[in-house]
Amino acid sequence: MKFIDYFEEKIWFIIFQVTVAFLISIYFKLFGLPNKSLIILDFIWSFITVAYVVTSYLIKKNEYENIVSIVDKLDEKYLIAEILKKPRNFKNKAYYYALKKSCKSMNDKIVGLESDLKEYRDYVESFVHEIKTPISAISLSCDNKEDKLIKKQIKKIDNIVEQMLFYARSDSVEKDYFVKKVLLEDVVHTAIMDYMDSLMQKKISLDVYNLENYVYIDEKWITFIICQVLQNSIKYLNKPEKVIKIHSENNKNNVVLVIEDNGEGILDHDLPRVFEYGFTGTDRQKQYSTGIGLYLCKKLCNKMNLDIKIESQYKKFTKVKIIFPKTNLYRQ
Repeated sequence: MKFIDYFEEKIWFIIFQVTVAFLISIYFKLFGLPNKSLIILDFIWSFITVAYVVTSYLIKKNEYENIVSIVDKLDEKYLIAEILKKPRNFKNKAYYYALKKSCKSMNDKIVGLESDLKEYRDYVESFVHEIKTPISAISLSCDNKEDKLIKKQIKKIDNIVEQMLFYARSDSVEKDYFVKKVLLEDVVHTAIMDYMDSLMQKKISLDVYNLENYVYIDEKWITFIICQVLQNSIKYLNKPEKVIKIHSENNKNNVVLVIEDNGEGILDHDLPRVFEYGFTGTDRQKQYSTGIGLYLCKKLCNKMNLDIKIESQYKKFTKVKIIFPKTNLYRQ
């Protein structure tokens, strides 16, 4: 709060004080009162006015900075009316009343939206669990009949359903999050087995090594992230010699899981946007892409305090790095 702003607010008060002082001076002149008394009176009057303006400014500035500090520290800004003290000023009481009413209305609306969102999320989870049973049954039937074409389509449906489930849960990871010591070799092996048919069908060579590193993470969530990355690598491998390399690096402050393919890569101007919701790129096969997979990976990594980065060179390679920080739990 600048003094000039406060001065502008008090300009009519100051004009009033100057006018009063001017009228007193005229009164002294008309009745021939001593000039010395007038000077003393004007000095006292001016001193009191200036002292009042400066003191009131410092008090108001302190109140202003206090409110700004409280608002900045508050995560849910709409709860500010519950923290602020009720003002004594008549005018400010009206503003306070309006703020209380608007915040209450906002809180009621948020509660309603959260309730609706929870119902929607519960429905999606219920739907996914229900739909997985017939999907598994059809997949098993395809295994018995060796119908690879239908099984491939069923696998796509299963991937979309799984993606839907994790998308619905992505805003409440902490409610379904169990941290334990996990060997990277195990979760990578699980992801590879899930896509073994696609790997064999596209004749993709796997180079998997140095995965004897442990991390502390939720096994289910990290497996889903690896599957999304692996799915992208398989989808965009279109060279005669197709290779996916998976390994880990044990550094001083983190463990890094690296998944690299020699596919078509990503254009330089697309690279900064690959984690955006719905972004499919300007050169890839858009009809096969939803722009959800990498967005979900980034969102889930943020929720779990992981980092995920992508390096790529167009028509040469794409390298995804999932970075696990070494926390105190890891070091112990």
